Amino acid sequence: MIRKAMKNLMQRNEFYIFLVIVVMGILIQLRSGQFFTPNNIVDLLSALIVPGLFALGAFMVIVSGGVDVSFPALASLSMYATTRILLDANYQGGIWLPIIMSLCFGALLGAVNGVLIATFKLPPLIVTLGTSSVFRGIMMGVLSSVQIPVIPRGMSSFGTSALFLAENPQTGLTSRMPVPFIALVVVLAIVYFFLRYTMYGRGLYAIGGNEVSAHRAGFNVWMIKFLLYVGVGMISSLAGLIRVSMMTQAHPTNMLGMEMMVIAGVVLGGTAITGGAGTLTGCMLGTILIVMVENSLILLGIPTFWQGFFVGVLILVGMGVSALQVTRAMKTKGSVVREVEQ
Repeated sequence: MIRKAMKNLMQRNEFYIFLVIVVMGILIQLRSGQFFTPNNIVDLLSALIVPGLFALGAFMVIVSGGVDVSFPALASLSMYATTRILLDANYQGGIWLPIIMSLCFGALLGAVNGVLIATFKLPPLIVTLGTSSVFRGIMMGVLSSVQIPVIPRGMSSFGTSALFLAENPQTGLTSRMPVPFIALVVVLAIVYFFLRYTMYGRGLYAIGGNEVSAHRAGFNVWMIKFLLYVGVGMISSLAGLIRVSMMTQAHPTNMLGMEMMVIAGVVLGGTAITGGAGTLTGCMLGTILIVMVENSLILLGIPTFWQGFFVGVLILVGMGVSALQVTRAMKTKGSVVREVEQ
């Protein structure tokens, strides 16, 4: 029984990603002596919030058989429009109105992707490449976006509030666990519930496996896809608002270009790039690994300009893992077909 459980465990991508995270953590600890300190762990978790939210949206899209590269531009436009409107109105209230406004903007922009992909059956990658440029154009042209050095008080209070402080006993340095970390936990729980316990989640995996078969099985493919991109838009816009709140300033291009890092983390975690397979555990572990690489190189004494190199290597590894999964699945399917024919 134990041997069978170990065998099943060792066949899962999550197991190897977890091992890589542990080994990398030990190496950094041996080199710097600072990795497993309370303040460094809190710093890593804080850095995980925005990529983690983006990863949840990207994960659902990839599971459905698509690829979304528009979420950083969507998040940027949503957060900028929200911040600009509130500043012009001299808003002095709390965080809930900015959150609601941002979610509404995200749902609207996500619906654009959803209509184009679900109604006209256009390739998600091509559509989101196009809408990414459109969203950037609206932000840069229509809104004439510039860096906003001061954001509404409710947003800055939300972003800088701490759940608790963690202190390094050796150096005395402290780090705060930001309140927005709760948002990541809540969204993760909601996504887990929908994917695990609802027909919508089953339909999402079914569409990623084979859209025609999912339709024949009775799933409303149009509705599932449309709601998917609306939901991803809302999650992305929330991530954008949190990024601005934690930085206490709004930079219109700050999040642009994050799509490859996020998608790499999702695929590294074992999510099949062709859709239909993947777990939230693997998604989060892969994202944690990317965040570790981006934030811990300095502890190893590696210059920061190598950051792009290592992230690029992880992207190639992630795509290689996904390709191996597809090849293995095709071989398994082929062998089953041959057995049936015989």
